[in-house]
Amino acid sequence: MVWVQPGIDFLPMNKAQCEKLGWDAPDFVYVCGDAYVDHPSFGAAIISRVLQAKGFRVAMLCQPDWTRDTDFLQFGTPRLGFLVSAGNIDSMVAHYTVAKRKRTYDYYSPGGKTGCRPDRAVTVYSKCIRRLFGADMPIILGGLEASLRRFSHYDYWDDRMHPSVLLESGADLLTYGMGENILIRIAQLLDKGVPIQKIRDVRGTVYLCHTGEKIHYDVGGKWSYADVRADKRAYARAFALQYRNQDSVNGKALTEIYDNDVMLVQNPPMPPLEREELDWVYSLPYMRTYPPCYEKMGGIPAITEVRFSITHNRGCFGGCNFCALAFHQGRTVRSRSVQSVVAEAQLLTTLPDFKGYIHDVGGPTANFRYPSCDKQKTAGVCPNRKCLAPTPCKHLRADHSEYLTLLQKIKALPGIKKVFIRSGLRYDYLLCDQTGAGDAFFKELVRDHVSGQLKVAPEHCSDAVLRDMGKPPIAVFERFKQRYFQLCASMHKEQYLVPYLMSSHPGSTLHDAVVLAQYLKEWGYSPQQVQDFYPTPGTASTVMFYTGIDPFTQKEVYVPRTREEKQLQRALLQFSRPQNAALVRKALHMAHREDLIGFSPHCLVPPAGGKPLQHTVRVARGHDISVTRRTTNAGRVSDTAASFGSHQKKTGWAKAKPKRKKPGKNKK
Repeated sequence: MVWVQPGIDFLPMNKAQCEKLGWDAPDFVYVCGDAYVDHPSFGAAIISRVLQAKGFRVAMLCQPDWTRDTDFLQFGTPRLGFLVSAGNIDSMVAHYTVAKRKRTYDYYSPGGKTGCRPDRAVTVYSKCIRRLFGADMPIILGGLEASLRRFSHYDYWDDRMHPSVLLESGADLLTYGMGENILIRIAQLLDKGVPIQKIRDVRGTVYLCHTGEKIHYDVGGKWSYADVRADKRAYARAFALQYRNQDSVNGKALTEIYDNDVMLVQNPPMPPLEREELDWVYSLPYMRTYPPCYEKMGGIPAITEVRFSITHNRGCFGGCNFCALAFHQGRTVRSRSVQSVVAEAQLLTTLPDFKGYIHDVGGPTANFRYPSCDKQKTAGVCPNRKCLAPTPCKHLRADHSEYLTLLQKIKALPGIKKVFIRSGLRYDYLLCDQTGAGDAFFKELVRDHVSGQLKVAPEHCSDAVLRDMGKPPIAVFERFKQRYFQLCASMHKEQYLVPYLMSSHPGSTLHDAVVLAQYLKEWGYSPQQVQDFYPTPGTASTVMFYTGIDPFTQKEVYVPRTREEKQLQRALLQFSRPQNAALVRKALHMAHREDLIGFSPHCLVPPAGGKPLQHTVRVARGHDISVTRRTTNAGRVSDTAASFGSHQKKTGWAKAKPKRKKPGKNKK
């Protein structure tokens, strides 16, 4: 049952609702590939409410039928233009697994139904609008799909290079990164009568012009689409230039040349919102749910996990190579004030379906509150140095004091029973905090903010692979794990670590996969699900996958490409499954590790025809591991959580428990 807040309303979703508000036409029509959810965890909700707060009329056209014209024409001609986004995630990721199989569930569509948006939604929607409204209608792209495809890029699903989505879609302007101030500025210029083709100086935008046209900002690099399409090393160098100019302080304009005298220009990034601006954005009147019209269709599943969650920060200086955050939100962190976050928590307690539990107080990384060092606000992020990996920078500022205060104040609010942290936690950053607040936060985390399982992401155990991932050495995780279970034991807490593991990442050889399998064997752990590396636009790891080159060092990187090798690496990580035995044996033969085939305690798999090995979990030791099951936000059981536990959990053991005898049976 949807409960909506009194005194405010959803933005109009059709012509009748616009007329009810007395609008002859909206200023903007926001076309989105997701269903409409008016909650600050959804980019479409934030942008539309920000524009509304600045006096603009915004109508929401969510998941229109792209095979017919009716939906796009229903609002008439908007006064200022169309805003186009694929939604919270890339439409291709939403539709396909890493094996390129069609997904059977869509968390951002009514009832989880698939097929509600087209593949490459930004391009399809933009072409529909251009065909129906002509060349003079301003079309502005935004959101994750557009942001990560703003330059030419490798497309995993087509297995080839694509030009910028701005060129493919026929749109006028593309906004990248977090778009509030970008779109406020664009809207104000359009409102003053400035033609969209003349808007060339707004930071955080990408536009097309003629080759040689004067550029408003200093240019930090250029290349041609023909070169990066023909030369993989040129593509790797181009990506490194893009990465190094993704900072609002020291970033410069970049250009990409196309045929027919076309030049793509990316202006430098828009500065991130400062604390006061973030507080304002999150104070806007969100309905915090989906419109009632979706209820009969099963609601929008994605709201479940975020309905009672709070975002307190933006940006991430973690620097994982497989993550697109650096290319979208950026590597500099900003956070909301304690007062702003506490006020949102108080608001949650007034909702009638609130049960007293805050599901998360987090963000891209839960325990980041500040830029990684004091010089970033004036000098920007270092273009050639990561803050945490492979070792922490000597200038790193690690301090959990304000985050600790924030959690304590929320926890003390009337009506709050428990405050959980479910966003990813950077354990390496936590271990760097020597202020005293670090240990105090660690203790508070274990005592009050873990819902039985704490999510962490070691990803692998091979330091060579971890370097290619941009992650710290495995010894750092071992230190964190040891301290975590010491605290759990001292507080008599039965709590677990949920590790995320990745197979087939660039740099991971079959030998590395064997080493990881041995690591898991030693721990007594057999994961129920392993994440294969997914090459998505906008990440350094995707560039490595396509080119076989590390874009930052220009050194060659081994890439597991074939379907067979990916299957072998995945099977090694799930070596205890009987159905994987043949693949594991094949992998061990190929790696010349026949010593791991047999019946000895260290072996991974028996010989062909042998009885399956019994892989058991040791009990009551802080370094043991148990397999658990969790319920996803769609209410379905998913074998995705495998826990490093302080001792075995009562359900979901890796080894079946003996049946309990009923009372009265077998009595002497």
